[in-house]
Amino acid sequence: GKESQLVIPSMKARMLREVQILEKDPPHGVCAWPAKDRLDRFEAQIRGPEDSPYSEGVFKLDLEIPSRYPFEPPKVKFVTPIYHPNIDNGGRVCLDTLKMPPKGSWSPSINLSTVLASIRLLMATPNPQDGLVADITEQYNADRKGFEAAARQWTAKHARDGTNKTLDTSNLTASNQQQSGKDEMKSVKCTEGESKPVPEEDPPKKRRGLKILRPRNGKKQKTSSSEGSVKQIS
Repeated sequence: GKESQLVIPSMKARMLREVQILEKDPPHGVCAWPAKDRLDRFEAQIRGPEDSPYSEGVFKLDLEIPSRYPFEPPKVKFVTPIYHPNIDNGGRVCLDTLKMPPKGSWSPSINLSTVLASIRLLMATPNPQDGLVADITEQYNADRKGFEAAARQWTAKHARDGTNKTLDTSNLTASNQQQSGKDEMKSVKCTEGESKPVPEEDPPKKRRGLKILRPRNGKKQKTSSSEGSVKQIS
């Protein structure tokens, strides 16, 4: 197979930081992880934004990291077909963030987390002024309801949880343990104990390590000194 191009220590350090960001603080509705034990290719899944025709789907993406990253943007491709003015049938994404200046707005300060959040925002709010697929762009402008119906049909056909199989990330951990020097690159798990790749926001009571004490009859509940302080949740 192709050898990883990420041999420059500073670049490797940058990518390991990005893995940590994606693991500890991923954008809402987004999950991404290194492909196998490489740092020059990532796999991602995006849950369709709420209040969009993609809301019932989960979309897979591939990200290729160029040798000059972060001075060049990653190459992003939708693996799951999507009906969208700015994403063609080959999965290419037309987005300023993914283009070099002066045509685009890429800069080395942008990271993969920002890229994926921007793509999810593009799914929620297409940009017909920079359309990539002419007929879908025309339909989006002239017949919004027709566009939304077609986008929902594509989502139901190609991106439903049942048909769009979850990518298995367990091999990341296994391969890392087998190879010395790879242990710092841990697998990025989308969620613990669930099969769905990009879960909806869990209610606060399900979040690990967080206690919620609800007042009864308008009175605050007392906590024992051993529990320590309890965060107020608005």
